[in-house]
Amino acid sequence: MAIEVLKQRIAIDSCQELATLVTQHTNGKGNGIHSTAIAQLEFMQESAAPTALCAVYEPTLCIILQGKKETLLGKETYRYGAAQYIVVTVDLPLNGLIVEATPDKPYLGFKLSLDATQLWSIIDQIQPSTGNQETSVRGLFVSDADKPLIDCAIRLTQLLDTPQDIPFLATMIIREIYYRLLMGEQNEAVRQIATFGSHMQRVAAVINLIKADFTQLLRVNDLAQQANMSPASFHRHFKAVTSMSPLQYQKQLRLLEARRLMLTGADATLAAYQVGYESPSQFSREYSRMFGAPPIKDIERLRMA
Repeated sequence: MAIEVLKQRIAIDSCQELATLVTQHTNGKGNGIHSTAIAQLEFMQESAAPTALCAVYEPTLCIILQGKKETLLGKETYRYGAAQYIVVTVDLPLNGLIVEATPDKPYLGFKLSLDATQLWSIIDQIQPSTGNQETSVRGLFVSDADKPLIDCAIRLTQLLDTPQDIPFLATMIIREIYYRLLMGEQNEAVRQIATFGSHMQRVAAVINLIKADFTQLLRVNDLAQQANMSPASFHRHFKAVTSMSPLQYQKQLRLLEARRLMLTGADATLAAYQVGYESPSQFSREYSRMFGAPPIKDIERLRMA
């Protein structure tokens, strides 16, 4: 127990060091997600709580450096804070809530996109997976970060101060981060991102089809055929990975897009029709259920924030 407490203390200290580096690159830029000179790397900053965040997250590693956050996937709530990391392994519509952040000590996150090809090049060099490829795993998980992983993130962030080194060293450090994830406690979930024929990869391919045309009527049997599964098996594995049915997944995509359209000037009725709803009243009900307020009130609240 004492060893675990010491490891956690060391990880927290390393996160504070990384938080200082990230702050240097986010100061004066305001809240939100900030890109960097390293294409796969972004930083996140939010200075107030509670702050609601809703978006479709692509495969990503996010190490939390300061503050606390809750993320809702379907009906599941994930809570995490400093010295923990969250990994999203397939595209997922997520509702997030920053629950601890202040202007003096904002919520800070280190975000690195996950590339299946790069992952596979590492998997191909290490020992074969001992997991069962037929077992579906959730497309989101939270784990404690250890010092080796955080140290990789520190070295990658430090490259931003020597941009001439980025083309030569960034790829190597990112490979090391991927390796740390593949050797971690959630290695099977990370492996399945890049394992050809895994249920996660087949579900991910279907998700891409749904995202490409989410306004159209969804035919689950057609999607199952695309995944090379029976309808019952496809539905079971899709829900195991995403925590929701294909229809629920499509609904969340529609509502997120409608929200974006309204923020850019569309009225609620037009946004509803554009994302595939035939009934504005049904749209309003489902929108309120997802975002906690009817469309007009929600958009007013967002514009005032």
